[in-house]
Amino acid sequence: MIKNLKRAALAAALLAMPFAAPTPAHAQERFSVAVTLPVTAAVHALPLAAEVRDGYRRTSFRHWNAGKNPTDGCNTRAEVLLSEAVDPPAVLPGCKLSGGRWWSYYDSKWLTAASALDIDHVVPLAEAWDSGASDWTAKRREAYANDLDAPTSLVAVSAASNRSKADQDPAEWLPPATDVVCRYTSEWIATKLRWELTADTVEREALTRLADACPGTTVTYEPAL
Repeated sequence: MIKNLKRAALAAALLAMPFAAPTPAHAQERFSVAVTLPVTAAVHALPLAAEVRDGYRRTSFRHWNAGKNPTDGCNTRAEVLLSEAVDPPAVLPGCKLSGGRWWSYYDSKWLTAASALDIDHVVPLAEAWDSGASDWTAKRREAYANDLDAPTSLVAVSAASNRSKADQDPAEWLPPATDVVCRYTSEWIATKLRWELTADTVEREALTRLADACPGTTVTYEPAL
């Protein structure tokens, strides 16, 4: 009888105890899983919304920051150049790059000087602002502008091709090298899906036409945390 009473009291005490909260590290743990879609399906996964340019300033997106390794002296621009070099440049003090060779896929050109390349935001900063980034925090806009975690977000290309593109979307500008249009379309869509950006009607119509002309092309992206 006494044993039974003790057991009942212990059970009641256990039920009354609050469940242990997860540790802060566990509570903050987040996961992102890569998604691959046929390009035609990926286009329709883009939310449709009107673009709004009000309030845009390029300085709203802090770049270039110290990159993935803040102690190596190389900023995001330099890290993209080092990552995409076909023949690696020498890295001099202050992360000055000497020599090297790069392929600008937008216009099918070889370049042999880092100064001849721009780092293009595949979806330009102004376009990102128009498509939802105006509602982001400054920290998230900085993360977008320096996104080294997705190979489709930033690309080293000739300064001429990047400046020809400016802030235009695929309804207004496509790479002059026609054999890479499917790749560019896929990377544009991947970046928008990664960052949960919208597309307006004209843009989505253009992307739909491009997707239809790119059978077999897929879009792979990992949602940004």
